[in-house]
Amino acid sequence: MNAHSDIDEAQVRIDLAAALRLACRSDWHEGVANHFSAAVSADGRKFLVNPRWMHWSRVRASDLVLCDADDPATMEREDAPDPSAWSIHSALHRNLSQARVALHLHPAHATALCALKDPTILPVDQVTARFYKRLAYDLHFGGIATAEEEGERISQAIGDKNAVMMGNHGVTTLGATVAEAWDAMYHLERAARTMVLAYSTGRELSVMGDNLAEETASEWETYRDAEFAHFAEMKRILDREEPDYKD
Repeated sequence: MNAHSDIDEAQVRIDLAAALRLACRSDWHEGVANHFSAAVSADGRKFLVNPRWMHWSRVRASDLVLCDADDPATMEREDAPDPSAWSIHSALHRNLSQARVALHLHPAHATALCALKDPTILPVDQVTARFYKRLAYDLHFGGIATAEEEGERISQAIGDKNAVMMGNHGVTTLGATVAEAWDAMYHLERAARTMVLAYSTGRELSVMGDNLAEETASEWETYRDAEFAHFAEMKRILDREEPDYKD
């Protein structure tokens, strides 16, 4: 049986709405821009995305818009998503099997790092080491991604990775579930913050050797259950303080 044959769309809606609310709480959002999406079909091509220009602090599960990555008439609908949401996320869900969930943001520290000529996240602590040789880097920014060609190029740059640093732009994380993609975004922004702060000292960085960096990155895989626990705990906070996200 296909692992995605019994998808609970209602639960996916709740989880994606929670991720949007939590991103807003963390000040990762940018005005009414940026986009989160999650597949609700076995082939990954039918996906939910946040509604056009609705502030993330207000998004509810029922507000999420259902799109088909293969439907070119999507942008003619009354409830059409933001053009850049369509450009990027339709390409990700159409082209990448690992893109069950795709979170695209311009958070402060990751975006600052992406403004550098070399945005590489170096293994200088255990969080930065989580991403050692596990990040894609896309340094060919082509402007605000409203053309389908930009989304296609971004998906090609990601390849088989689950996260990408987008030069002059921002970051995207992918995952099999909302919980995994959200936890990856949380740690990617923390890794970027560490890099920015370390660079700001003007002192020489203490970069791990290749073997230690790879060993540390591999050790993160033994903590996979913590990714789900992290997201579940954050949803419990929302359940208490913003329960309408589930509506």
